[in-house]
Amino acid sequence: MAAAKAISQTTSCLLSKTPFALKHKSHITNLCFGTKRVAFPSKRLFSCRAIYNPQVQITEEGQPETLDYRVFFVNNSGKKVSPWHDIPLQLGDGVFNFVVEIPKESSAKMEVATDELYTPIKQDIKKGKLRYYPYNINWNYGLFPQTWEDPSFANSEVEGAFGDNDPVDVVEIGERRRKIGEILKVKPLGALAMIDEGELDWKIVAISLDDPKAALVNDVDDVEKHFPGTLTAIRDWFRDYKIPDGKPANKFGLGNKAADKDYALKVITETNESWAKLVKSSATSLPLLSFGLSIDHVAACIMYYM
Repeated sequence: MAAAKAISQTTSCLLSKTPFALKHKSHITNLCFGTKRVAFPSKRLFSCRAIYNPQVQITEEGQPETLDYRVFFVNNSGKKVSPWHDIPLQLGDGVFNFVVEIPKESSAKMEVATDELYTPIKQDIKKGKLRYYPYNINWNYGLFPQTWEDPSFANSEVEGAFGDNDPVDVVEIGERRRKIGEILKVKPLGALAMIDEGELDWKIVAISLDDPKAALVNDVDDVEKHFPGTLTAIRDWFRDYKIPDGKPANKFGLGNKAADKDYALKVITETNESWAKLVKSSATSLPLLSFGLSIDHVAACIMYYM
């Protein structure tokens, strides 16, 4: 395998419009993705762009609503890529990529398989059976790529709850029903701090840029104005969906209310940084292949860090 080559392009700060030139090497640690190397500053967070123009297609294997069903992501070269690790998080100007796992008005509990190679989307399984929500989810639901809720980190702002070991969840409130595997350009509007059996499971409320009301909403107050009752409905849905199965209701931190856009961006920043540390650690820890990193991905990182 050829040695990883450093990327010469500039990488934009996650929360800034000003590009940061990679040629300034002071206080920078390197992190590689696939066969590329991306620079991370030690103090400021920058979005990793493994695929600079994520023109990917989805390919299905198996039949829907079976144990074998998988939705894979394939790049222009016909190679499978990970929707969690290889799709860039940030596109600049406050716009982020959102990967749809569950279309609105559906109940099959689809999710990225973080423990499988290339992390395809599959239907969740419990005790050998496919999982369904007890009722339809009323919004498009999925994840922000290149984020990770660290299970070793206790969040002092949310009752000391530890991360749930998954990418950050996104609730997209636009009017259109999307497809499994669709990648949308969204802007975050707020954040709900759900606590599920003691684990912190963030729900970022966002809207797709192509929604007719996208220009009208930029923060949580706008959501209440133009989508009245939606924030309460989202909170109540996620609070109660386990009750029909005999489990207790989920709880919410931060005063049981949705935090504003700035707080949501803070959550995205912190979880992107946690993901970067996770992937960097995979360079010297082959067991982290259990997080869905491909052999090529890990081998390239090991080659660089050796």
